[in-house]
Amino acid sequence: MTTEPTREQRDSLLTDLRAARRETDALFEWITAEALLDRPIAERHRLIFYFGHLDAFDWNLLVRDCLRAPSRNTEFERLFAFGIDPVHGDLPQDTAADWPARDAIRHWIADTRRDVDHALATAPLTDWLADGWAARLALEHRLMHAETLAYLLHRLPPASLNPQPIAHHQDASALSITWVDIPAGRATLGLARADDPHGAWDNEYEAHTVEVPAFRIQSHKVTNAEWLRFVEAGGYHTDALWTDADRAWRDRERIEHPVFWVRREGRWWWRAMFGEVALATATPVYVSHAEARAYARWKGAALPTEAQWHRAAYATRDGGENPFPWGSAHPLPGVHGNFGFAHVDPTPVGAHPAGRSALGVDEMLGNGWEWTRTPFAPFAGFTPQPFYPGYSANFFDGEHFVLKGASPRTAQSFLRRSFRNWFQSYYQHVYAAVRCVEDESHE
Repeated sequence: MTTEPTREQRDSLLTDLRAARRETDALFEWITAEALLDRPIAERHRLIFYFGHLDAFDWNLLVRDCLRAPSRNTEFERLFAFGIDPVHGDLPQDTAADWPARDAIRHWIADTRRDVDHALATAPLTDWLADGWAARLALEHRLMHAETLAYLLHRLPPASLNPQPIAHHQDASALSITWVDIPAGRATLGLARADDPHGAWDNEYEAHTVEVPAFRIQSHKVTNAEWLRFVEAGGYHTDALWTDADRAWRDRERIEHPVFWVRREGRWWWRAMFGEVALATATPVYVSHAEARAYARWKGAALPTEAQWHRAAYATRDGGENPFPWGSAHPLPGVHGNFGFAHVDPTPVGAHPAGRSALGVDEMLGNGWEWTRTPFAPFAGFTPQPFYPGYSANFFDGEHFVLKGASPRTAQSFLRRSFRNWFQSYYQHVYAAVRCVEDESHE
């Protein structure tokens, strides 16, 4: 039996959706008019695609598919429907002239938003909208793209961004990263469908417990200062640290340092959102999975498994598990960590001790997603979502790896324990950090 959202639930969804629209609309205000047709990352769409995609997704899912409404603009609904996953190096071939005018898209967006708001407020609901499930995930889809847009804009030349009154954080002295002993015990991954059948994406189900042997984990994310030692030690040129496939990618793309770093006149610079600054040594390094693997080998360590990461983040000393690393308190951006759009750029590691886990590990949520060595794959009991069947299943290919945690540009709804992010090994642009472990297989 379908349970329709109450009036309060509908009003809450509308309020949250409009707040998310303001967040993404503000990002497009950062871009100069000329830059909207730019493609800052070769494997991704031009920025104009994302301008239309967010509302096309909402309309296609909530109005066309769920409510079977007739098409409003077939061309735009198709053009802006699907993004690109940069796996096999097939670059898009469109030109700037292939895209509609910005004003035409803007008028269409206004119309689609009226349709979506009306549907959420008044329309009879199908089981795809039971308890507002599809609407909540449409909201989360937009918030995901708030982060995607941020790292796309991060790759634009600074002159393509309208200056914002946002100061870059002054760097601090890089702290020493220590090792934390994590005792053997259980880690609960995933979400129980019986407890919350419409509260998550399909890959988060089904909840299960993993017994995790004892291991050691780094107390903080690897900083730019730590990564500089790897660079200066020749880590990018030491073939033994790289798998054959990773080495081929490194050589083909001429990868010699993190993509956020710039070498000029004998000095290292770091690309903040709105310009270059001297290398921020105390902030976490952002790198691809392939680079993270090479660094871990250089350290004589490994990246954590998804279960190890969970245990370090959520386990308590009495054998229980917390909903958040610090306990059960609601996450506060800028207090428990650098997440929820608290800051544009990363902050120095160790700046949010209130977010420390019960076992003494810092900053598991915020300031950068963290790579694991676990391939992205379904949990037992996986069932594709009826209204977005390819969301996860299209990426169960062994080429994507699970990330956990959150970045500065990650919305708070994704801080739930079950949420899983994923990217393929050679994508350097995401805000993905590194934390190593030592376990029996790597002693």
